[in-house]
Amino acid sequence: MTDESKIILITGSTDGVGRKVAERLAVSGNKILIHGRNHQRGEDVVQFIRNQGGDATFFHADFSSLDGVRQLAAEVRQEHSKLDVLINNAGIGVSGNWPGRTESVDGFELRFAVNYLASFLLTRLLLPALLSAEKARIVNVSSAGQQEIDFENIMLTHHYSGERAYCQSKLALILFTCDLALELGNSNIAVNALHPATYMNTSMVKNDGMPALSSVEEGADAILQLAISPSAEGQTGLYFDRFLPGHPHRQAFDMAARTALRATSFVLTNLQDPMQQQG
Repeated sequence: MTDESKIILITGSTDGVGRKVAERLAVSGNKILIHGRNHQRGEDVVQFIRNQGGDATFFHADFSSLDGVRQLAAEVRQEHSKLDVLINNAGIGVSGNWPGRTESVDGFELRFAVNYLASFLLTRLLLPALLSAEKARIVNVSSAGQQEIDFENIMLTHHYSGERAYCQSKLALILFTCDLALELGNSNIAVNALHPATYMNTSMVKNDGMPALSSVEEGADAILQLAISPSAEGQTGLYFDRFLPGHPHRQAFDMAARTALRATSFVLTNLQDPMQQQG
């Protein structure tokens, strides 16, 4: 690694747009931390990057288990005292291999657990490493598909649909982005969310039975802008629709909703809210 190279963790980077982002970032001499739940695919990505002269390491974790997320964070922090970029990309789609309502290992609605809660917990646990970097960035890969969170039915135990679960989890990532950016204030960490592209030609989109309208290259370009581009310097707490600031669901601006999601997330992940501790 050179002085300019960065340590970058990309969740869900053994396939699709996550893998494309990892391959692109490795070309610049960065240290890439690959994450996935399939060992063979993870090692395949690492070997591909190394064959291209890059530097990569694979970390296994199943995001349907919060203990798996905790173990991932512990392993990353054991090997790296600082982290320059965290890209929360891992997620599952509308139907795919889980067409009906399914619960995570911890008993939470699966899409809320994998698409949102795992990223919340991982980010929280890796904040010390991100704060140790000179300048750090968090990129939360959300979606233009967003639906208001019903805090009386957040686990969708009734009126369930895969689309609703997916859209709710992606909006939760945006609320988290806004809330975390406000908490971090003028720190060294910028945190933003984005919709990278519509219906990219990924396995997730194919498994959901949707036609591909965009390439993974297009999505990767948008993610890379927020992750490393100088043009994104100084921007935080924003939602981007591809390359430009976008307009998320109105609930993203609802302080009561953000406070409710924050409180719920800390309880579900068994973490202490640092803002309450300060108070």
